[in-house]
Amino acid sequence: MSQTAGETAERTTASDTPPDAERLRRWRMVLGADSADSTGRTLTGQDAAMDGALDALYGGGAGKKPNGRGTGGRSAGLGASAPSVARWLGDIRTYFPSSVVQVMQRDAIDRLGLSALLLEPEMLEAVEPDVHLVGTLLSLNKAMPETTKETARAVVRKVVEDLERRLESRTRATLTGALDRSARISRPRHRDIDWDRTIRANLKNYLTLPAPDAATTAGETGATPTGTVVPERLIGYGRSSRSAKKDIVLCVDQSGSMAASVVYASVFGAVLASMRTLSTRLVVFDTAVVDLTDQLDDPVDVLFGTQLGGGTDINRALAYCQSRITRPADTVVVLISDLYEGGIRDEMLKRVAAMKASGVQFVTLLALSDEGAPAYDHEHAAALGALGAPAFACTPDLFPDVMAAAIEKRPLPIPDKEYQP
Repeated sequence: MSQTAGETAERTTASDTPPDAERLRRWRMVLGADSADSTGRTLTGQDAAMDGALDALYGGGAGKKPNGRGTGGRSAGLGASAPSVARWLGDIRTYFPSSVVQVMQRDAIDRLGLSALLLEPEMLEAVEPDVHLVGTLLSLNKAMPETTKETARAVVRKVVEDLERRLESRTRATLTGALDRSARISRPRHRDIDWDRTIRANLKNYLTLPAPDAATTAGETGATPTGTVVPERLIGYGRSSRSAKKDIVLCVDQSGSMAASVVYASVFGAVLASMRTLSTRLVVFDTAVVDLTDQLDDPVDVLFGTQLGGGTDINRALAYCQSRITRPADTVVVLISDLYEGGIRDEMLKRVAAMKASGVQFVTLLALSDEGAPAYDHEHAAALGALGAPAFACTPDLFPDVMAAAIEKRPLPIPDKEYQP
């Protein structure tokens, strides 16, 4: 695990500790409380506090979960008590870096069934916000009491604002460049000529001019030969327009396994919607389809408009998206789903084929998250790949490049070994 404050503090006295004793201390920290007898090492100070925080989550106990059900194995000692969990959350934030705290929080929710405790405001105020916590809160949204909702929105907003700061500038820069390149024309007016690209494209047409006559150069030495570029092909910028250059449709699966993807898609949807040169639509679906486009000015509203869980009907969602396409050649449809289809598979594939035939750029993302490739329907992924819409997992950092390639109608930057039909 990453170096902690406790380790740093203990290191100040390491020079006074015999090498064998220091080695035993480290093994005792790694192996946990059950190793106390075998190592013969007693922890003190921050070492003991850190060990207690870890043991509460990962240590051996009476073999019971907080609800009293036996597990027959290792269990934790937090119990189903909001005050004790809140104290524990404060402890781990004291002793461990933020990245480790987020992992431990996630493990506590998964291993100990503490989701219900997140409905209490004092618990939410103690947690370290991250994407996975937002997903858990969204799944509890319908059961959340009114006294907790404002605190939950504050937690979600903090995560969303952090993501926007990290992702917005690069997304804007990448897509603005892609839109400019896709709008360049080959017969521009003089004021619309992109001189830099025009010169580069015509360097092969460079001509050396004849040397000046003797009369002109009398008295001069070392005259520099001159030349010119013959611009056989002009490259220009497309004329600015108030209308959108491209239509983007984000079609997002809101089944429970796609929680992190829903969070990132909502943030990217808000960023794309803020660009005047794009017309962005956000559609979320399970067995029903909900269009959240009118809420894209606030991704927090978008997230609380989703309902994680339920079945999946991709065909129905794509039918809705297809009905909203008015400029196929200038439209990019991004389906974000693990492809476990509960609807009509053949109809889904026919819709994708029809959209591509009309000129739509179709992108299939198995996930939009930092976790890599999730479990997904390999048969459906292979079928989409055969239609020219390969399915692959995408990290948030790669998403702007994927969208830029789709806008420019270039091959998608599929990560190595991600797509295996």
